[in-house]
Amino acid sequence: MIKNYLKTAFRSLQKNKGFTAINVLGLALGLATCLLIVFYVFDELSYDRYNVNADRIYRVNEDLKLGNNRVQYAVCMAPLAQTLKSVFPDVENTVRLKNIGGMHVNKGTERFLEYSAVFADPSVFDVFTLPIIYGDKKTALTEPNTVVITEATAKKYFGKTNVVGENLIIDGNQQRPIKVTAVIKNIPEQSHFHADFLVSMSSNPDSRSTEWLRSDFNTYVLMRKGADYKKTEAQFPKLLRNYSGDQMQAELKMSYDKFEKSGSFFRLNMMPLTDIHLHSSQTGELGINGTSQYVYIFSAIAIFILLIACVNFMNLSTARSSNRAREVGVRKVLGSPRKYLIAQFLSESVLITLVAVVIAILLALFLLPAFNQLSGKNIVVNSHTLIWLLPSSFVAVLFIGFLAGLYPAFFLSAFQPIDVLKGKISNGFKGGLMRSFLVVFQFSISIFLIIGTLVIYNQLHYIQSRDLGYSRSQVLVIQNAFELGGHAKTFKQEIKQMAGVENATLTGFLPTAPNRSTAIFYKEAQADPKQAIFPQTWNVDEDYINTLGMKMAAGRNFSSQMSTDSNSLVINASAAKFLGFTDPVNKIIYKSSGGANPTFKPYTIIGVVKDFNFSSLHDNISPVIMQLGDDEGALSVKVQIANLPALLRQVQNAWKGLTPAHFQYSFMDQDFNALYRSEQNIGTVFITFTILAIVIACLGLFGLAAYAAEQRTKEIGIRKVLGASISSITGMLSKDFIKLVCIAILISSPLAWYAMNKWLQGFAYRADFNWWFFVAAGGIAVFIAFITVSFQSIKAALMNPVKSLKAE
Repeated sequence: MIKNYLKTAFRSLQKNKGFTAINVLGLALGLATCLLIVFYVFDELSYDRYNVNADRIYRVNEDLKLGNNRVQYAVCMAPLAQTLKSVFPDVENTVRLKNIGGMHVNKGTERFLEYSAVFADPSVFDVFTLPIIYGDKKTALTEPNTVVITEATAKKYFGKTNVVGENLIIDGNQQRPIKVTAVIKNIPEQSHFHADFLVSMSSNPDSRSTEWLRSDFNTYVLMRKGADYKKTEAQFPKLLRNYSGDQMQAELKMSYDKFEKSGSFFRLNMMPLTDIHLHSSQTGELGINGTSQYVYIFSAIAIFILLIACVNFMNLSTARSSNRAREVGVRKVLGSPRKYLIAQFLSESVLITLVAVVIAILLALFLLPAFNQLSGKNIVVNSHTLIWLLPSSFVAVLFIGFLAGLYPAFFLSAFQPIDVLKGKISNGFKGGLMRSFLVVFQFSISIFLIIGTLVIYNQLHYIQSRDLGYSRSQVLVIQNAFELGGHAKTFKQEIKQMAGVENATLTGFLPTAPNRSTAIFYKEAQADPKQAIFPQTWNVDEDYINTLGMKMAAGRNFSSQMSTDSNSLVINASAAKFLGFTDPVNKIIYKSSGGANPTFKPYTIIGVVKDFNFSSLHDNISPVIMQLGDDEGALSVKVQIANLPALLRQVQNAWKGLTPAHFQYSFMDQDFNALYRSEQNIGTVFITFTILAIVIACLGLFGLAAYAAEQRTKEIGIRKVLGASISSITGMLSKDFIKLVCIAILISSPLAWYAMNKWLQGFAYRADFNWWFFVAAGGIAVFIAFITVSFQSIKAALMNPVKSLKAE
C-alpha cells in the first residue's frame, strides 16, 4: 500500500512539474536557511560545554557599589578561591586565572608579543577539561617559571609537539627562561577564554596577596555532584563580612555595617559556566562574549522562514484543488475511503519534503563558508554535527511533510463526489479564505523583517556617522610602543618631525582601545563613600586632547610648560556632573592610595573636556579623569593622507632602528569599526535572511498567481473579446493579491515597531525610529508582490482568446 502511495505521488508530482519545482525550491531555500541558523544557534549555545563538568562549574563575580558608583566585575580577590574550598564543603575545587595582558616570547632573533596568555593555578586541569598530550597534569604548574602550552604554540616555536622540558625565553630583554612542563590540545573555539600559554600562578607574586578589597583574578568553582550552588552563594555575605570587615575599617574608616547603611554594597555571586558567553559583559572578562539577544532573534527568523515555506506548500496545494477535484471525485465513486485519500496527499507532501531536505542540506553545506564570513563565525561540520543532523533531517521530513500537507490533505479529501462532478467546486483564487489568510500571514512576516532590516541598517549607519567627541579619521595607531624600551618618547619626537604628521600622543588609553584603569577619588580628604567617584583614570600626555581632536568645555589642556600640571587633572563633562560641580575648574579632589592605611593626594582640576564615547554606544558615557603620566601602550599619530604609504615606510624604518620587535599598526577608524563588527555582521546576516524570506514568499505568490490566472482563463478570454485592455485584466488579477499585502502591512507594522523599539533600547545612543520605515517597507512589499503577480497576469492577458474559448 505504501509503495502504491509513493508511486502515485511520484506520478502526480511529475505531471505537475511547475508546481513541484516551486514547492521543492521554496522548501529547500527555507530549510537551508533554517539549517544555517541552527548551526549558528547551536554554536552559540555550545560554548564551554566541551568541559566534562560544565554543569558543575561556576564563575564568582563581584558587584561593587561605592556611593553612586556601581561596577560589576568578572574578577575577585586573590584569597577567595582557597577560602571557598576550605570553608564550604559543597565546593569540590577552585581555580584562578589571571589575564597577563601581553607576554614577550623570543624565537631566535625574533620577538613576539603574545596576548593569549594567562596565569593559572595547578587545579586548572581538575576543573576544566584540557586534555594533556605530553606531560603530567599533577605537576605541570606547581613550580614557578613553568608554562603549559597548546600544540599549535609548540609547533610555532619548536616545530614539534613533544617539547616537555624545553625552555621558552620570555619578557624580552630580561631573557628569563620559562620551562615547558606540558602540552595540551588546542582549546576549542567554543570557549569563553582562549589561552596558548598557561603560566604557573606561583610565578605571579600578586597571587599570594591577602587583600580582600582588591580584585584581579577570574575565580571558578567546581561544585560537588548534587550540590545546590544557590545555597553556597547565600552564605557569601557572611563570608565577606568576616574576611573583609577589618580591611574595610582600615581603608574606609568605617565598619562593614556602616558601609552598607551608607547605601554602598560589596557582593559576590556565582554564574554558571555555560551562561558566561551569552549572558556576561562585565569588567575583567577573559574574552569577548556574545549576546543571547541575537540567538533569540535568529531562532525566531528560522521559525518564520520555515512557516513561510510551509505556507507556500499549503497555498499551492489548495490552489490546485480544482485540478485534483475530479481525481478525488472519481476515487470516491470507485469506493476509496477518505483515509486513503489523506494518506495519498500526505505521501506527496512527505516526498516533496524529502527531496527538499536533501537539497537543503547540500545547499547549507555549500553556503556554510560564505555564512561564516558574513557572521564572523568559524562553524565546522564534523562527525559530531552529522550525529544530530541525519536523525534530525529524518524527523524534519516527517514533521514538515505532515505539517505542510495536513491542511491540503483534509481539504482535498473532503470534496463530495456529486459536487465535483457537477462542477460546484470553487475555482481559482476567489473564495479561498484560508488561502488568503496564509498569504497575509507570510507577507506579514516578510514586512516585519523588512522593517527590522531598515531599523538595523539605520542604527549601524548612525553608529558610523555619530559625532563621538573625538576625531578618529587619519589617526595612525602604532601598537605596543613599550617595545621601544626607554626610547618611546624619543620615537614620538622623531615622528612629530616627519612631513605629513600633524601631532602625536603617547598612551595606550585610547577611546578605541581595551586598555582601561580605574581609581577612587573623593571630594574631601576622607574615605566617605557618599563623596566617592570611581571613574576611568587615564594617564595621558600634553598632546592627547589636541591629537584626538577633543574639545574643551572649560579651563585648559595640560601644558609641558606648567610644572604644576603633574598634580592636575582634566575631567570629562560626565565626571563634572557626577561630582556636582557647576564650575569645576580650580576645584580640588583627592585620590585614594587604597590599602590598610590610605593616603589622600590632592589634585587640581584645570580643565573639562566635552564628553566623548570611549566604550560601546550600548552604554552611557561614564566619568573619565585624565592625569599626566607615562604610558607607552601605543603611539597615536595624526597624519595627512597625502603620500601616506611613504610616511608609513618612514615610520617603520624609524621603529626598526630602535627595536627588533614587530611593527604593528592600525588606523583608529578601523579599530572603531572592530568594536561594532558583531553588530555589522548581525546586520548583514539579518538583511540576507530577510531577502531569502521575501524570495520564498514571492515563490508562493508566483505559483498562486499562475493558478489563479489558469483558473480564470475563460473569463479572461471573454473579457478580451468584449474589448478589455491588457492593463485592466492585469489590474483585475493583481488587485486581490495587493489587497492582501496591504492587510499584511497593517498587521505587521505595530508588531515591528514594538520589537525594534525593544532592540534599540539596548543602545544608550540610538537613531530615531522614523515613520518612513513603515512606508518604505510597505512600498517594497507591494512593489515586489505586484511585480511577481504581474508577470503571470500579463502573460494571461496576452494569451489569444481563441485558445481559451475553443473548448466552448
